[in-house]
Formats: sequence, structure tokens, C-alpha cells
Amino acid sequence: MDIFSILTLIGGLALFLYGMDLMGDGLKKLAGGKLESILARLTSTRWLGFLLGFIVTAVIQSSSATTVMLVGFVNSGIMKLGQTISIIMGANIGTTVTSWLLSLTGIEGSTSFLKLLKPESFTPILAAVGVVMTMVAKSDHKKNIGFIFIGFAVLMFGMETMSGAVEGLRENQAFTSMLTMFSNPIMGILVGTLFTAIIQSSSASVGILQALALSCVIPHSTALPVLLGMNIGTTITPVISSISGNTESKRVAVSCVYIKMIGVVIVTAAFYLIYYMTDLIDPFMDSQATVFTIAISHTLFNIISTIILMPFCGAIEKLSIKTFKSNPKAQKTDVFDTLDERFLSVPSFAVEKCRELVCDMAKISAGALDTANNLLADYSSESFSKVMETEELVDKYEDKTSTYLVKIAANNMSAKDSKVVTELLHCIGDIERISDHAVNIAKVAKEMNSKEVSFSSQAQNDIKVIMGAVTEILNLAVTSLTSEDLALAKKVEPLEQVVDRLKRKIKSNHISRLKQGDCTMELGFILSDLLTNYERIADHCSNIAVCLIEIAHDSFETHEYLKNVKESPNATFEDLYQFYKDKYSLQ
Repeated sequence: MDIFSILTLIGGLALFLYGMDLMGDGLKKLAGGKLESILARLTSTRWLGFLLGFIVTAVIQSSSATTVMLVGFVNSGIMKLGQTISIIMGANIGTTVTSWLLSLTGIEGSTSFLKLLKPESFTPILAAVGVVMTMVAKSDHKKNIGFIFIGFAVLMFGMETMSGAVEGLRENQAFTSMLTMFSNPIMGILVGTLFTAIIQSSSASVGILQALALSCVIPHSTALPVLLGMNIGTTITPVISSISGNTESKRVAVSCVYIKMIGVVIVTAAFYLIYYMTDLIDPFMDSQATVFTIAISHTLFNIISTIILMPFCGAIEKLSIKTFKSNPKAQKTDVFDTLDERFLSVPSFAVEKCRELVCDMAKISAGALDTANNLLADYSSESFSKVMETEELVDKYEDKTSTYLVKIAANNMSAKDSKVVTELLHCIGDIERISDHAVNIAKVAKEMNSKEVSFSSQAQNDIKVIMGAVTEILNLAVTSLTSEDLALAKKVEPLEQVVDRLKRKIKSNHISRLKQGDCTMELGFILSDLLTNYERIADHCSNIAVCLIEIAHDSFETHEYLKNVKESPNATFEDLYQFYKDKYSLQ
């Protein structure tokens, strides 16, 4: 090969890999993390897991991506090792879909129909349509379809470029001698394993082998061992991914290796035993490999090995457990393990995991307020400690989740995911502040208990009213966040204004009691502190609700929204305000 052919080959390979990555990225975004969520939840039986593994991998076009997700699932405690074995087997067959797409380049014939099936006939149109869709379309769905079209077109163009670059090798004696060397099963498997381990994609390595088959005379005696090795090489990705994980995630990775290696050993031993002992498959081994026969062989190997190994899923699980024995000192999984960096490659799924944690965080903060409120009527050191511990937990939620959300934001996300990330980042701070105010209320209760003071009966009744209003506004905010209910979110602001009104009215009542000698200055300071915390909680609930409403309308003009609500309240707002005003009226 001359230098020009080598450069062309490198360029074609670059385009091929880029096209595969672009198409896979578009497919992942089009799926929107839903497939991964289904995979994590619906693997109750072995065959269902196999089917889901096949479907997910066929859609996202990468068994490596599927197995890395499984490593993340097990590492974070979402799934068990036993659930992943059948999924991995399904993924092994699902990844063969790519080789069938690439086999379109091998279509030959002079009829109009066959010419239309050749990629060179329709990929230019796909590329043009894809470019227009990505530039003009407003919805993420259409843009992602456009990226899939472009990726497929680039992928096919890269494959054709590689085939053209190596065409001169057809008559090259040195290249022919090297291919003969690879016909040794052990050598061919080693080469295929090493090559695929380097590029970390069996789909890509099989595609490159198909590209070579288009232009060079590669006998099946050479192609098959290399193809078998490529199946082993693809396991390097989950192995690398599991290095930083716990024992369970390492077991998932090693189970991937065992499934591939045992399958290759059994199929290779049986195939070559027949080959060397009979003449049945001699003509096939001596014949030239084509894109179609490579796709067929790739698929048959994975189907046969799956049929053989599927009944032994339990044995593979036990073997993986024996390979990596449990460490008694190893940390147990906790809720934050779901924020696994492996999920960052699928932003939609990662965002959903964050959203679940933020919703849990909101519920925990609401629980802290309930406990703090109860302390005012019935103080106990155990409940006080519980509020303090809860606040520390909420702080940890804020730190872990916000850090992970920033990492997600650094990735290429859809507009929908970007909106959710913005929403969560804004809500996290308000949720954390609510737990801080719950702590302040608990401290008020502790102070009153230590000083052995109590409010007058009238003050206690007033506090119960504002306490009820704040409890309801917090429940509205938390429920609207967790259920994404904008109708509930719109009820928050009218109630927030009622809370403001209650604060002013209760302070006025206190001043009246103070003049009459029914209350003391000391209790007045304590009451003011209590009311301030209740008002601030209502303000944070308002911030959460407004955030949900504004982001849903592709905006985040919080102050502008509140200004419009207060200056130009509509009939619905007025009705809600009056309703809450009557519901939480002071005696």
C-alpha cells in the first residue's frame, strides 16, 4: 500500500467509527433513557431479561453500552448479579443487528430494486434529510432522527472508503501470507481479541472485517477465528468500567468475560473438530468470506452459544461469585450509589435517577418539619436529635445530587433533559433551606423546654393555624414536584400570600396581648423567630412551585412571574386566595 492508500484507510476508519458513534448517540437520545429504566425494572424472569437485553442492544447498537449500564445498575444496587446474566446473553445477539445493516454494502445485482437497496444509492439522500432535520426541526425527537440518518450515512461512507483503500491488497503477496497466518485458530482468535479490545466495540471491529471482505480475498478459514476473537475482545469495556466499582459490579464484568470465552471455546472446539475430522465444511472454509457470511457467522455464533449457556445462568453466576469473593469490610450500597458515573453516558437515565433523589430529599425535608412541629407540643430529645440527623442527611443529598447534576450538564443533552436539570438545580437549594428552617423550629422548641416557658392559649391557637397552612403549602410543593403536577403548583402562591398575611396578623395579636400584659417580651422574640421560619418555608415552597411552572413554559423569570401574579391576579388566583384565607382564619 502507498502512503495515499494508508491515509485514505485511516480517514475511512475515522469516519466509520464517528458515524457509528453518532448513530448510536442519536438512538440513545431517541430512546430517552426509557429503555434503560425498563431494563432496570422488568427483569423478573430469565427469558424476559434475555428479550430486554436483545431489544435494548438492538436499538442502541452497542452491547458494550448495555453491559456497562448493567455494571452501573449492580454497583448502585438497582439490580442483582443474577438478573444480569440473561440480559448479557440477549445483548450478545442484539449487537449482531449492526453487522446486518452493514451487509447492505454487499448487495449485488443490476435490477433497479437491488440498486436501490445498496447504501450508495440512498445514503446521500439520508445524509441530506438528516442535515435538514437537525438544522430546521424544533423538536428533539426529529433532531435525533436526523442525527441517526447522518450517522448511518457517515458510517456507510467510511466503510466504502476503507474498502476502496484496501482494494490494492487483493494481489499483495505479503498481505495474503499474513492472512494465511491468521487461519490458525489460536492466532486468529488472539488477533481478533486484541483488535476489538483496542477499539472497544465488536460492532465496529466486525464492520471493519466486513469492509476488508468487500475488497480483499479473505477465506473463511481466516475470517472465522478473527470473528470469534472479536466476540471476546468486546468484554474489555465492562471490565474497565468495573475497576472502580464494588465486588458485585466486578462480578458482572467477569460474567461477561466467562459467557464469551466459554461460548468461544465450546463453539471453536466443536467446529474445528468437525473441520479436521471430516470433509463436510472444507469447501466453506476455503471459500471467500463476504459481508453476508460474516454477518451470518457472527449471528449464528451468538445464538448457538446462548442456546448452550442459557440453562447454566446460575452456574455462571456462582463462578463469578467465586472469582470475586465478598469483602466483609466492603461498604454497603447506599442511596447515593445510584449516582453512578457510568450512567452519564445516558443523560436521560442519569437525570431520572437525580430526579428520584431530589423527590426523596423533598419528602425527607417535609418529614423533618412535621417532627419539628410536634416538638412544640411534645418535646423530646430523641425527636430533636432526629431533626438534626435529618438535616445532615438533606445536606448530603444536596451536595451529592447537585454535584452529579453539574456533571450531567457537561454532557450533550436533549432540551427536555436540560430543562429537568435546570429545574432540579433550582429546587435543591430551596428544599435544603426548608430542612434548615425545620431545625430552627426544633431549636425554638428546645429553648422553650429548657426555659420552661409556654405561649398563651391564644398564641397557641394562632400558631396551630399558621402551622397548618405551612404544612399544606409544603405538601402542595412536594407533591407538585414529585408528580410533576402544575395544577397543584399553581395553588402554592395564593396560599403563600395567606401565610404572609397570617404572620402579620399573629404579630399584631401578640402586640395587643403584650399591651394587656398577657404575654412577655421574651416570648415575643421566640414567637417572632418561629413565625419568620414558617414564612421562609412558605417562600421556599413558592420558589419550587414557580420554578416548575416557569420551566414548563421554557422560561425562568421567577420575579417577573410573581410580579404578574401579585399585580394582575386572575379569577382563579383570587378564588384560591379567598378559599385559603377562610380556611386558615384566626379566631
